[in-house]
Parts: sequence; structure tokens; C-alpha cells
Amino acid sequence: MVATLDGETIEQLQPVMGYLHRNHEKIGERNTYIMNMPFTDRLDYFCSLSNNLGYAPAVENLLALGKRYEPPTYRAEVIRVLMVELTRILNHMVAVGFLLNDMGAYFTPMMYAITERELILDFFEAATGSRMMCNYMRFGGVFKDLPERMRSEASLLNDKVRDENTIEYLRALINERLPRAIDQFDEYLTGSEIVTNRCMGVGVLTQADAIAYSAAGPVLRASGVPYDVRRADPYSIYPDLDFDVAVRYHGDVYDRYLVRLDEMRQSIRILKQILPLLDETEGQPFFAGSPKYALRVPAGESYGRVENPKGELGYYVVSDGGQNPWRYHVRAPSFINLTALEKMCVGQKVADTVIILGSIDIVLGEVDR
Repeated sequence: MVATLDGETIEQLQPVMGYLHRNHEKIGERNTYIMNMPFTDRLDYFCSLSNNLGYAPAVENLLALGKRYEPPTYRAEVIRVLMVELTRILNHMVAVGFLLNDMGAYFTPMMYAITERELILDFFEAATGSRMMCNYMRFGGVFKDLPERMRSEASLLNDKVRDENTIEYLRALINERLPRAIDQFDEYLTGSEIVTNRCMGVGVLTQADAIAYSAAGPVLRASGVPYDVRRADPYSIYPDLDFDVAVRYHGDVYDRYLVRLDEMRQSIRILKQILPLLDETEGQPFFAGSPKYALRVPAGESYGRVENPKGELGYYVVSDGGQNPWRYHVRAPSFINLTALEKMCVGQKVADTVIILGSIDIVLGEVDR
């Protein structure tokens, strides 16, 4: 951040991006369609499964222009939502931990967040074969079904490695462990004098400015705009699920923190509805048709978008009828939300800018691509 200061007060501020540029989009036009799936993992590397889900429907929309297209099965959609809502909780917990770290709380809150994250990653590893770069979604479903059993390094019950029934593990995680962890974060942090003094009234982004800057996700909703792609442009099985769009109205760092707590609780609400659906669809196909690898995609253009933990993630894909995208572009919420950083920082102190940046919750792999 290049800043113009009057003493400790910010007069102008410019976020300077591009140091991590990896040519993601041009590589995406060199790759075949399926080869891009693991590349999406590496955008927001905390949220690889959510990134997968954004890319999959963008290509599925194009495949639907052809005659042989089969949409994802119901079980595939149930598993997809399971994965992305666990990812949302994982992301927001770590975001809160990092925010406290930015306030000077060192690593204690972060370690509590990572403890819960590890439990989710144990499940991801069992289901996908990887903890972070999951490469799990496919055009027409998911790579494989959930395993019957899994091993958890950080057991829900004790510190020993356990061989556990996967569904029972998920029930304990969703019904007991994660809600308790969210409540503990709320109890210890929300009323803390340090948190309230450092966050309330800091980094305000008004509703009008949030809309003008095209802000997304918790940054947008903390400014009083109840916009969530899962409701505004429903996809997968979200129309069948009961949940509320989390929204706050002060537009400051404190409300951005509170919105993430609210969203974690709404994700738990969704996941509790997913658990019986996993039982009901057990044994049903997790993939439509046969695997699609060297596929030719009908000519056309498509924009697939999802509500990622950091906001609307979109993939614009243009096909010329070949095996590679003719055009591939990513609308990354971390990048979009950074454009409002100066507006939030002008008039604030230098120490506040660190917290304001933390409240946006960016991952540089997604900013620079």
C-alpha cells in the first residue's frame, strides 16, 4: 500500500497489486477444460472446493448447448453443497483468526481457528485425496463418492488417530463441534474491549459506496446490502434449502467480523439440512454419464458464478467448439473488494489500515492470479 500521510493519518492510499501474477487466465486458455479444474484450486487456496464449484457450472452451461449433456445428479449436488459450506466455515474461522492477529493478539485466536480447520481438512483429505488442493468437482458431478470410513488425525473425541465412520464424523462435526467453536469465538471476542475499540467505526464503507465499488460477500453485506448469489441467482440445490442472508448495517470492521460469525451459523443451518440428504441419496450416482476428459465444448459463451466465502466468484468462458477455452476470465472477489480499500482508509490512522485490510479477507493468489 502506497500511502500519503499527515502524521499518522491516511490522506491517500493506493493498493499496489501484481507481485504474485501467475498468468492464470492465459494458462487457462492453453489448458483443456478439465485441466483447468486443479488450477482453480490455486486461486483462493483456502477455498479450493468453492473455486471448483464456480468453474464447473460455467462449463456445464456450455455443455448444455449440446445434445448429449447430462446435468449433475442430485447426490452430486448434495455433496457439492456439503463441501462448499464446510469451506465457508473454514474460511471465516481463519479470517477471524487472522483479523485478531492483525490487531496484535498474536497467534492464540489463530491457533484455535486452525484446530477447527484441521478437523474439516481431515474430512476433505478422506473424500478428495488432498487437504487443500482438492481438484474434486467434475463437469457432471464430483470425482468420487464420500468414503464409508475415514481416519482423523485430530479426532473429535480425543487426540489419538481414529478410524471413524464418515457420516458419524460429519454428524459430530456439524451438530456439535463446529457450533460450539463458533459460540466460543463469539463469547470470547465479540464483547472484548480490544475488539470493540479497534473495530467499531473503523474502515466504514457506506451502502452507496459498497454498491459503487461492486463490493462482494461479507464486505458488501456488512454495509447493509443483503445480496447473496445463493439467493439472488440460485444454483445447485440452494433453492431447496432454508437459510437467511447475513447482513449488518454499519459498514465498519466490526460488522464485517459479525457478518462472518452470522454466515458460519447459517452454514451450520444448511449443513444440518444436508446430513439427512446424504442418507437419502446413499448409493445413488455421484456423476452423470461417463467421465468427460478430452471433451469438445459447443461454441458459445457462459458466465458461471457462485457465492464464495469472500464474495461473488465468477468464471467467464468462451468456447469456439474446441477442447480449450477460447477465452477464460476470472472475476475474483479478493481483487474486487480491494478496490474500495482507499475509501475505507482515508482519515484513519496507519495502525487502522492493517485491520481494515484484514477485515476485507484477501488471498493474494486470487488478487493477482
